[in-house]
Amino acid sequence: MLSSLQIKNYALIEEVQLQFTEGFTVITGETGAGKSILLGALGLILGKRADLSSIGNPEEKCVIEAHFNIQSYDLKKLFEEEDLDYEAQTIIRREILPSGKSRAFVNDTPVTLHQLSALGERLVDIHSQHQTLEVTDLDFQFQVIDAFAENAETLSAYKRLYHSYRKNEQELKKLRKLKEEAQKEEEYKTYLLEELLAANLKPGEQEELESAFETLNNVEVITESLAEAYQTLSQEELGINDLLLGVKVKLAKLAGFGNQFSELSSRLEAVHIELEDIAETVNDLASDTESDPEELAKTESRLKLIFDLQKKHQVDTVTELISIREQLDEEVQSLTNLDADILRLEREIAQAKLDLEELAKKLTAQRTEVIPALTERLRLILVDLGMPNARFEVSLTDNTSFLENGKDELHFLFTANKGMRAQELKKAASGGELSRIMLAIKSVLSDYANLPTLIFDEIDTGVSGEVALKMGRIMKAMGSRMQLLSITHLPQIAGQGASHFKVYKEDKDQKTTTAIRALSKEDRVVELAEMLGGKATSESAFEHARQLLD
Repeated sequence: MLSSLQIKNYALIEEVQLQFTEGFTVITGETGAGKSILLGALGLILGKRADLSSIGNPEEKCVIEAHFNIQSYDLKKLFEEEDLDYEAQTIIRREILPSGKSRAFVNDTPVTLHQLSALGERLVDIHSQHQTLEVTDLDFQFQVIDAFAENAETLSAYKRLYHSYRKNEQELKKLRKLKEEAQKEEEYKTYLLEELLAANLKPGEQEELESAFETLNNVEVITESLAEAYQTLSQEELGINDLLLGVKVKLAKLAGFGNQFSELSSRLEAVHIELEDIAETVNDLASDTESDPEELAKTESRLKLIFDLQKKHQVDTVTELISIREQLDEEVQSLTNLDADILRLEREIAQAKLDLEELAKKLTAQRTEVIPALTERLRLILVDLGMPNARFEVSLTDNTSFLENGKDELHFLFTANKGMRAQELKKAASGGELSRIMLAIKSVLSDYANLPTLIFDEIDTGVSGEVALKMGRIMKAMGSRMQLLSITHLPQIAGQGASHFKVYKEDKDQKTTTAIRALSKEDRVVELAEMLGGKATSESAFEHARQLLD
């Protein structure tokens, strides 16, 4: 519930601080006194956009702060979703700076207007004259009948399953489209994959093949060169190794004459050993190297295959070809996985349809069962509100498709006249009638749903006398179950309030301002008497006012 509201530098209001209680509160004041300003300030708290015209003194900032007791509102999940700190006593503050910049805070945490609006619509429900059209809204009508049917548990289960069902349907549609597109390329991709798999490519293979090809293709030159090299190294007396051996013997004789000669002898010894090893390796290579036309053709053919694949896939290495092979394998495999996913979703959707059908039937049964009681209760309230021939009907017909609230098509039908066929509310009811219908519906709802703070802005337009008195009694009864505020011009309604605020204008320091104050019982008598008979009130007006309060 709204426990307090502080308004500073907003429009004609310099500063007011209001304390609200549970139950039914009335707000009165002459036309033009500024009651709409109060609603405008509250609207900013609930997430409406602001502009510089909202600021009273353009050199100072405008601040509106509201305190709410939300302990019984079950809003912890919403606070978590919006990443806000939950407090049972929640404070919402809105600031409009002279620059025109607007800031909003929930429990001192900065929030966006979207977050503020999401929270605000769960805290306060404002009904002005034009907002009574909400009664013609389908979602609102479902809210009414479902609250009366007390089927929140069934509806919650249906909605959870419905959203999952719709999500799976979208996913299935997406996968089928993906499969259709994939199938167009599947054959070609499968061919490419099989070609690469048949090639059995291995990392580093190309380099080995190219080296082997060069050897096999130049075997005569290699053999001849190796033979000449071996002869040069190992020929007796004239070979490099024999000549080096003579030098080695000479230097060995000098090794004892100093370290420099010893080191030189050792270096030559190492060179000699290395040359002997090289000569042996050259001899071995010469023995192993022989012409093999068959192996050459095989190597050349393998290289051609690799080069052709590289050209086809526009790459330069075997590693890249292997990467393409793996990618193609994943893509071809994913099509198989697609089939499995599609089959799984089809089964889940089929089962969801069966479960949804059962829940939808249960919702229909629960709604159908309460329609007579709901329409009769609304009819009785409307008769009390001066509509003796009012007839309210609820039409519930089956839809072949699953909808957000089940499979029912819902229509609220109404006629205020005898012998007339009931039609949809927006066609059959006038503005004044819609206001009374809304009051009747909200009265019924307050018995079955935990409604937020409800504000009626002149919902009593077009009524007077006994009807106004009954309307006030209905609001008073609603106030025993919830917090209800009503802006009214009718003393019959104002007298029913548990608490009473007056909005008025006053002139001070050459400036007109709007002020709001709580009225004592004596003040209320005066206010009601003036509402009954004007400023020049008679004793009978005061007596009537006391009777209304009593």
